[in-house]
Amino acid sequence: MQIPLRRSLESTPERLLNRAGKHTTLLLLLAAALASTTQLAAQAAASVTLVKASRLLDPHSGHVLSSAAVLIEGDKIKEVGSSSQIGVPAGAKIIDLGTATMLPGLIDGHTHLLLDVVLPTEAERARRYNGTFVPDLLLAIVESPSKRVLLGAQHAREYLDSGITTVRNLGHSGIDGDTELRDAINAGRIPGPRIVACGRKLITRSSYVQSLNPALTDAILQQEFLLIDGADGARQAVRQNEFQGVDVIKVTADVNLTVAELAAVVEEAHRAGLKVAVHAVDKTSIQTAIDAGADSIEHGNEITEEQLKQMRNKGIFFDFTPTSYGDFFTRIFQGTTAESLTLRAARLEADERERQRYTDLAQRVREAEFHGGFEASDNQLYDSLVRRVLKSGVKFAAGTDMCWHYPGKTCGQASTSRFPTLHEAGMPSLDVIRAITATAAEMLGWQDRVGAIERGKFADIVAVSGDPIADISELERVRFVMKGGQVVRNELLPH
Repeated sequence: MQIPLRRSLESTPERLLNRAGKHTTLLLLLAAALASTTQLAAQAAASVTLVKASRLLDPHSGHVLSSAAVLIEGDKIKEVGSSSQIGVPAGAKIIDLGTATMLPGLIDGHTHLLLDVVLPTEAERARRYNGTFVPDLLLAIVESPSKRVLLGAQHAREYLDSGITTVRNLGHSGIDGDTELRDAINAGRIPGPRIVACGRKLITRSSYVQSLNPALTDAILQQEFLLIDGADGARQAVRQNEFQGVDVIKVTADVNLTVAELAAVVEEAHRAGLKVAVHAVDKTSIQTAIDAGADSIEHGNEITEEQLKQMRNKGIFFDFTPTSYGDFFTRIFQGTTAESLTLRAARLEADERERQRYTDLAQRVREAEFHGGFEASDNQLYDSLVRRVLKSGVKFAAGTDMCWHYPGKTCGQASTSRFPTLHEAGMPSLDVIRAITATAAEMLGWQDRVGAIERGKFADIVAVSGDPIADISELERVRFVMKGGQVVRNELLPH
């Protein structure tokens, strides 16, 4: 195409120089604007906060630092010490929590954020083969995934408000519910705790639900689980979850799961840098998990002394889940169903069985002390799950296994109500706190990020009004929550 004379005349050297000058000026202005924006972003990222309180509890040592101060830069802890040791940088925001006690953000090592099980009525349970838990689980599976993840978002916010700043979500989240919820929280789109997500549980075909509609069985199961069928199938299941971007692999062990199958899961997961958490309740399943080299055993109700010894020698974590200890389910039944006198009696009997399993040993210890102390051979003093695990030297953490609708409580409040029950079962308060902070972080493989108020870790801090060592129920009354240097909740009066 021929260029018109007017346009060609405009392209003289003089005209080009004028244009170059304008372009240079424009580029300089843009550069200045970008530099200013970058500087402002850097300043925002490096915001400095000083949090002060009368006490700071270190769960590792049990030491309490008086007149404590934590200097935070961005989302990380920069310095920890006494108020007299740490100077206040110019422009720093100061948060004075007065006489409160600071602790690391709490960690729930075993939960299910995308479930909200409402216990069915007595007649419903009696007429459904799959029992109390499964009918609601099946309802969750067939619901819209969008609906479930919105429920998970609500629970995540309730968890954070209650002081739980990190969770390990171990299944019952659909195909990608917990990974997508995790990513939305990490991106700052919604509030919630840090999530270690497992995607779908790996199970044998006999686990959880049976006798489904044959035409729909596989389609239903695949929405919630990945089936293990031989060692090769086990490896493939791990790879499917790895593709989904999970942080941990969860397996439910039953009598039909072989050591070879679970060992294949562990090998494949470890190759990908993922830990393996195994739901194991009976002795056979627990042994399968130990022999296959699991990283943690969840529940472990029927564990033996010999199995605890094997776990200790192999460095396998025991994860307590005291959900049903005490009158938890009785209160749920009372709040959601009309009970017959027969069911009421059965519930009270079940509560007592749970107490016998976890056992409040305070009275026995007092009786033993009254009679001149107790001998190490006095087996009755170590018959509870808690006491036997403590005696064994096994590494342990704790989770709530929360998935239940508790009338009158948020999901977070229901969860924090489970932690003090470990103390009721004979665990010292400091060990309870460690189990949901420092050692929980180690079980997750996140000990370099969370679990303690230390330099370089995320600024995840909670505070309570009293002394949680003297009164472990303070964990149910968290008054201040900070996650990553950002205040989530503060009900402590300014000082």
